[in-house]
Amino acid sequence: MEREQANLEFKRQYIEDIKYTVVAFANSEGGRLLVGVEDDGSVCGVSDPDETMLRIMNTVRDSIRPDITLFTRCETIEMDGRCVVELTVQRGTSRPYYLSGKGIRPEGVYVRQGAASVPASETAILNMISETSGACYEEAVSLKQDLTFKKAEAYFRQKKVAFGEAQKRSLGLINSDGIYTNLALLLSDQCVHSVKLAVFDGSAKTVFRDRMEATGSLFEQIHQSFEFISRHNRLHSSFDGLERIDERDYPIEAIRESLLNAFIHRKYDIGGATLVSMFDDRLEFVTLGGLAPGIQQDDLGLGVSVLRNRNLANVFYRLHLIEAYGTGLMKIHECYAEASVKPKIEISSNAFKITLPNLHFRQPSANLPDAEETECLTERILALFQNKEALSRKEIESMLDISQTSAINALRALLDQGRIIRRGTGKNTRYVRG
Repeated sequence: MEREQANLEFKRQYIEDIKYTVVAFANSEGGRLLVGVEDDGSVCGVSDPDETMLRIMNTVRDSIRPDITLFTRCETIEMDGRCVVELTVQRGTSRPYYLSGKGIRPEGVYVRQGAASVPASETAILNMISETSGACYEEAVSLKQDLTFKKAEAYFRQKKVAFGEAQKRSLGLINSDGIYTNLALLLSDQCVHSVKLAVFDGSAKTVFRDRMEATGSLFEQIHQSFEFISRHNRLHSSFDGLERIDERDYPIEAIRESLLNAFIHRKYDIGGATLVSMFDDRLEFVTLGGLAPGIQQDDLGLGVSVLRNRNLANVFYRLHLIEAYGTGLMKIHECYAEASVKPKIEISSNAFKITLPNLHFRQPSANLPDAEETECLTERILALFQNKEALSRKEIESMLDISQTSAINALRALLDQGRIIRRGTGKNTRYVRG
């Protein structure tokens, strides 16, 4: 006589609670449920096997998510001369399976433990999600299913882009089983990730001047983070004749691209916050997760982009937050085309860091070229304008055979004296006599 075990359970008659056993079998190694057998293994049989099979299959179809019916078989067998209903359940491929009324949490997800069906731990649930979803975090089933999208809906509405049930499915927020994915979690008001921002005095992480943590939907985090950085991105003004020219410490386009890069390329299955740190001389963005597989640091300068979160990037693209894949870092470098110091990228196996230099930071005087040398160079530069109406910095470097640093320091001195005027920005910057 058989006894109940991990892959075998008896029921004297049909009861709705068989759904717990079916879920547990599907999440474990599969099993057989025999209806018409006493707990001690003696056969009592069922009086109406067709009705019993119908009720069992209705329960399996209506009470369990994702759909497990393809992994079940229900039939009648004869045991000791009596009719018994046998339900065979295979191990499912879309684990974790859960009771539709309970959701993906311990009280809704069951596994087999010996001859009993018991609630799964959160760790066990996460492991099942990881096993069945592979390495793609954003496509995996979200452990949280009670999600709202107030901020996301407002942002889609502002951009005049539809955000209904059909769009959520096509964008990857809802999978084929009608379940929210981790992408939905990222865009929801319940997003568990955050960005920590801080402004420090000086060039070290010693004294805080200001700080905040951006939370909620990624759309809200982007907005909060950009507003915080903008408040501390100081404005500097100069004049070209009657025209006032305003410049920030950090180019707005470089900030925008660095921030979006931090959101798109972050490895979200690593715990911890994205870090944004502003110092007197630089602005740092530290993102969790190194380079995505298939790309090396040397590839970045070529505009090569391997997306870790492809569906998230597609959402940002649809909303015109990004224009094209792989252009962000190139745009950042273009913003510093005329600067003496350049953005720096540092990569480890678990982190990605972009550092933007402060365009108006002045090194201590001891680090500047000799005053007499600079004055001599400024006169040589002024002499060039006798034959040229406008010159770029690179043209000046080439014509005088001087370094980039020397050219920038001399041009800065001439600008401060009002002897030359700067026109244009970025790679289109030109200098004319004042």
